[in-house]
Amino acid sequence: MPQNVVRHEGLHLYADQPRDEVGRRLSDAVLRLRRAEQVQAGLAVRASELSAVDLTALRYLVQGHRDGRDLGPKDLIVMLATSSATVTNVVERLASKGLVERVQHPTDRRAHYLVPTAAAIERVDAAFAAHHRAIVTVIDELDAERAAIAAEVLDLLAAALDDVAERTP
Repeated sequence: MPQNVVRHEGLHLYADQPRDEVGRRLSDAVLRLRRAEQVQAGLAVRASELSAVDLTALRYLVQGHRDGRDLGPKDLIVMLATSSATVTNVVERLASKGLVERVQHPTDRRAHYLVPTAAAIERVDAAFAAHHRAIVTVIDELDAERAAIAAEVLDLLAAALDDVAERTP
């Protein structure tokens, strides 16, 4: 019974419902997507065999590596919005598992970069592969017009939520 509440909690709005049935269907779909994303995030954490914060840090490091960016602990502090003590612990755990290597900064003896290992890249890819594959499969099955409309609606929703976040202290 408690799991039913958890599963369905994400399907409720804490504001007025949209004004018509089509709007309610869209709202329900967005909330189901949100819940599905939360479930997928949990599955990714379990698949990675890391904690949520460790996986997030590793994912950021892998993405930075793929983008050709050199990231260090200070970057993780900002990206994770956490303390240097937390990042130190995260880096220690990831390094002890062979997922991150510290590489000396070329000009600053006191600094180093955090480079994900091949094992780290494989772990992140494996943790998110099924999730991303499911999304791409549905997108690829849409015709161009439906995909364009969906992209526009999602962009509008994301912009509205970004506005809320920017106005929230």
